[in-house]
Amino acid sequence: MSYGFQVSIDAADPHAQADWWADALGWEVEPQDADFIRDMVAKGFATEDQTIVHDGQLRWREGVAIRSEGRPRVLFQLVPEAKTVKNRVHFDVQVGQDNVEAEVERLTARGASFSHRGQQGPHSWVTMTDPEGNEFCVT
Repeated sequence: MSYGFQVSIDAADPHAQADWWADALGWEVEPQDADFIRDMVAKGFATEDQTIVHDGQLRWREGVAIRSEGRPRVLFQLVPEAKTVKNRVHFDVQVGQDNVEAEVERLTARGASFSHRGQQGPHSWVTMTDPEGNEFCVT
């Protein structure tokens, strides 16, 4: 039997991270149902401080996901502590060798930072960090 999975990423600002990664990957931020959220607050199952208005929409404060058809969902979840050490898991953004430099430039303009270049045999990559300092590679 096989199982589905999602990737969960800790974040200081899950909504900003979801926006950034959705743009970086060409994915979409998963919609949240504002009427359902209001209903949960009205019925006492949630409180106002568990919500946030982001880009004019009522959302759950704790997290938001991005998605793309046929790919695992990526959830960004609120955590109180800042990132302090290297990631144990990271994204490899596969754009094709002919597109790496343009993508590095585009992502840098959107708030990513260059870290270093790597190569193993014929394979090369550029390691970068997203706006919260999470490492990822462009290959």
